[in-house]
Amino acid sequence: MNEWGHNLIALGDFNIDRAGDPLYEAFTSAGLAAPPGLNAVPRTIFGEPQAQQFYDQIAWFNAGGKGPVLSLSCSGAGSFDFVPVLRDTQSLVQLSWRISDHYPLWVEFAVPRD
Repeated sequence: MNEWGHNLIALGDFNIDRAGDPLYEAFTSAGLAAPPGLNAVPRTIFGEPQAQQFYDQIAWFNAGGKGPVLSLSCSGAGSFDFVPVLRDTQSLVQLSWRISDHYPLWVEFAVPRD
């Protein structure tokens, strides 16, 4: 029943500054959970290298949540640092206007074989 809703994945810029702030609490109180592999990855080209940032998220409802539960298994997560490849002679500000100031996030799922 309602199979279409079992693999709902939320992704985007949720403007969550850090774990524990009001936006993070609202995000997780609905039952959404992000993969732990995204906790320590950089989110913006202007961020501190070791700072945990949660602006962008990829998340889904877990078994303890209020929504449809993801039936796929997360097998990896991270971000892609495009700055060394695309910066050339541009400043970070110039690059942010041409590409983005946010790094792309990725999540890999193990798809069950039937």
